[in-house]
Amino acid sequence: MGHAMDTSRLQAGIRRALHRYLPGRWPPVVVVLLALVFFGPTGILAQQPKPSEYQVKATYLYNFGRFVKWPGTVPAGKGESFSVCVLGQDPFGSILDSTLAGEALDGKPVVLRRISKPQDAEDCRILFISSAEEKHLKEILTALDESGVLTVSDMPGFTRRGGMIQFVLEGERVRFEINLASAESARLVLSSELLKVASNVRRNGRSGG
Repeated sequence: MGHAMDTSRLQAGIRRALHRYLPGRWPPVVVVLLALVFFGPTGILAQQPKPSEYQVKATYLYNFGRFVKWPGTVPAGKGESFSVCVLGQDPFGSILDSTLAGEALDGKPVVLRRISKPQDAEDCRILFISSAEEKHLKEILTALDESGVLTVSDMPGFTRRGGMIQFVLEGERVRFEINLASAESARLVLSSELLKVASNVRRNGRSGG
């Protein structure tokens, strides 16, 4: 019981729970995001182990890729696979590997990469920036300017400083806020469904280092 719960079981249980509380037809990805937002990691699956914080974040990270439209012209390296990358110390462990294994986004197989410097992110579609990189955030975001990479982190003040999506905790619930201006400056289009379930949407750019 102490091992990470299989993501497919988690998502199936979330869908069943949400349909009990919010009947009607919902797109599968919206079901996952709304369930995580409204029910949080506790109380969703009464008969199953409670998902950990990073199981929830890993599920979010995958589903972000289904709510974002990237520029029509991307570097050649981004065309062969859909790369989800982690920059710096990886807080997910094996959870992200199991969440992304065998998945596809934008019609391409998802590949997980762990990188040590922002210059290696040019082939990434989604980049999770470790909190351990907080002191270097300004340099990282500057290096990624106009690269078309969706930046995600759980470090404090991430969206205020120019990051695109920041995980935040509200009690035991994992939520996220969005800096829409940062995403738009990178020519990324975030769907209205994603904006609706965000806890906060910033429409201004970065506000300092």
